[in-house]
Amino acid sequence: MGKTAGIRAVVLGGSMAGLLAARVLSESYAEVLLVDRDRLADSSGPRRGVPQGRHAHGLVARGQQILEQQFPGLTEELKTAGVEPGDFGGDIRWYFNGRRMAPGPTGLIALPATRPVLEQHVRRRVKALPNVAFLEEHDILGLDTTADRTRVTGVLVQARETGSAPRTLEADLVVDTTGRGSRTPVWLEELGYARPEEERVEIDLAYTTRHYRLDTDPLGDDQAIIPAATPEHPRGGFFYRLPGEGNRFELSLTGILGDHPPTDPEGFLAFVRSLPIPDIHDAIVDAEPLDDPVMHRYPASVWRHYERLQSFPGGFLVMGDAVCSFNPIYAQGMTVAALESLELRRHLERGSAPSAAVFFKDIAAKIKAPWELAAGSDLGYAGVAGKRSPMLRMINAYVARLQAAAVYDPALSEAFIRVAGLIDPPPALLRPRTVLRVLRVSRAMRSGKAVVPLPPVRTRTPDRATAAHH
Repeated sequence: MGKTAGIRAVVLGGSMAGLLAARVLSESYAEVLLVDRDRLADSSGPRRGVPQGRHAHGLVARGQQILEQQFPGLTEELKTAGVEPGDFGGDIRWYFNGRRMAPGPTGLIALPATRPVLEQHVRRRVKALPNVAFLEEHDILGLDTTADRTRVTGVLVQARETGSAPRTLEADLVVDTTGRGSRTPVWLEELGYARPEEERVEIDLAYTTRHYRLDTDPLGDDQAIIPAATPEHPRGGFFYRLPGEGNRFELSLTGILGDHPPTDPEGFLAFVRSLPIPDIHDAIVDAEPLDDPVMHRYPASVWRHYERLQSFPGGFLVMGDAVCSFNPIYAQGMTVAALESLELRRHLERGSAPSAAVFFKDIAAKIKAPWELAAGSDLGYAGVAGKRSPMLRMINAYVARLQAAAVYDPALSEAFIRVAGLIDPPPALLRPRTVLRVLRVSRAMRSGKAVVPLPPVRTRTPDRATAAHH
């Protein structure tokens, strides 16, 4: 494709959303400049601008597919770097309420890469694009606009060094991917526009993470042990082997509504002991800790409804967590940003800069299902404030029954994993054949009969082979 949309696009923020935006914009703009306040060094360690990078991260199945589509060969490149791909259904031990979902192959690729490692490899790919440049260690001060404030024409930045002065980067398009701390609502207000409405789900979540060296490997051929948080057992954990590290493991614990995993070693271990399965505690109780526990708090999921605004300046877009920030335990954020990047490409294929109003409506359609999945699940906890319709209560009760039935039926495990992985929409769990399997197992469980799983619904071509066509 020729560079048809404009001369320069400026991306604010070097997060995954920013990197994916830059990748797409490089197809339509002669120059793409990505600005970040951090030094985006070519390292695999966490950086200040992504504090959650110190904790367990997940890239769900649809996200892996899009990254591979945008950066062909990335999965193999990560494998060479020590990230061993696995299967979301066959190689991860998923537990709900202390019971393991029946394992089985799904054809959906799981990449147990830390957030810094994944960003490092994607960043290398983006930096290699001939028309993309990085402006590091610069603060973003505000927007530059036309005199009538109807169009953004650039962004004001300042180097983070003594004696530097603000300067304006002219742009045909500016894209804000600065995350939860985005200043766009304030900038809009200063320019005379309305701030976007915010939808919030207050969860008061915290992650606490610690690393260990183990003499024995409790995972074997598996990738991870994940006792997922549920309303019945609201404490959760993510335990996996660090890529390429052999005997080094990462453990992230989660707790909501103020029940946070402690950062003192004794309290941390006691929290591990309280999980509904003993496997993780047994693995680390005598292991060598490599650091002290570190906490990251996440107060609320937030969706800024830019699609509802009546007016918005031209030449400016917002993407990623700056639009919608999800409860991280569902691992949806990077994948939704990837879906938004595909929408950006679709708009740019028309040969001109996207209309903000249309773009926001289109990405809202992509956000809606993951938001309802996450927010609906969070409202299953009695202490989370929010409206609970009879339909939501029914769906949450049904999903709990499906998770219980999936202990005996790998086809139900796969159905759940495909929806959680944003491959299938949530209504897929209500397909008649799936509902019948849930009812069959539920009846057998109530009657005390042995449950004999049904055969798989159909033979499925691995999604990895068809990802580029989705």
